[in-house]
Formats: sequence, C-alpha cells, structure tokens
Amino acid sequence: VQLQASGGGLVQAGDSLRLSCAASGRSFSMYGMGWFRQDPGKEREFVAHISSGGTTMYADSVKGRFTISRDNAKNTVYLQMNSLKPEDTAVYYCAAGDYGRFYSYRDSRWYNYWGQGTLVTVSS
Repeated sequence: VQLQASGGGLVQAGDSLRLSCAASGRSFSMYGMGWFRQDPGKEREFVAHISSGGTTMYADSVKGRFTISRDNAKNTVYLQMNSLKPEDTAVYYCAAGDYGRFYSYRDSRWYNYWGQGTLVTVSS
C-alpha cells in the first residue's frame, strides 16, 4: 500500500482544513487508517483512527473539532479539521494497518504503511 497525503497549508486560528490521504493498492477497505502529527523535536502524536468497519477514535486534544472519514470507493481517508488552533501546527501523516500487529490503534507501531506527510500551519 502506498499513501499520498495532501491538503495541508497555512490557515488562521479558527479556520478549517481538510486533509486527504489517497491509497494505492488493493484491499484498501480492509485496512485500519490513522492520522498522526509531528512537531519538530517532538514525538509523533496520534490524532485519529478509523477502522475497516468505520469505527472512529480521537485524541482528546482534537475530539469535537476533527473528524476522520473514509471513502472506500475512492481509496481515500479524510481528516476534517475545524476550529484550528496554533497548537495544531505540525506535519500530518496518514498511516494504514492490516490488523497484524498487537498494539493499540493509538500507537504508531500498529501501522504498517505511512504517507509522506503534509504540513499544517495555524497562525494566531
């Protein structure tokens, strides 16, 4: 599976942005998908996950503001980000997991494949 993230950019606090992650390869619908983010000098941080069945989970810091969704017909997962804050500034990565690893969905080690990242900058 190859993942291509897009949609990042420079926005102001309070604005919205939608990230997309397009996947190539077969059986996209069978993968659990996640979004992580990373600030320079910090560890990669879990943002959101959507299972192959559509169940979602979020980091507390984005709950109520971000929404993860997937369109299996388009092999794409989305991250709708509303009410953006300066602390949301980071490089955002999408990831795919085939349910073969025994870690939490919030743990980056659960995921087998990673996209290249897209930068989101939120100005105050």
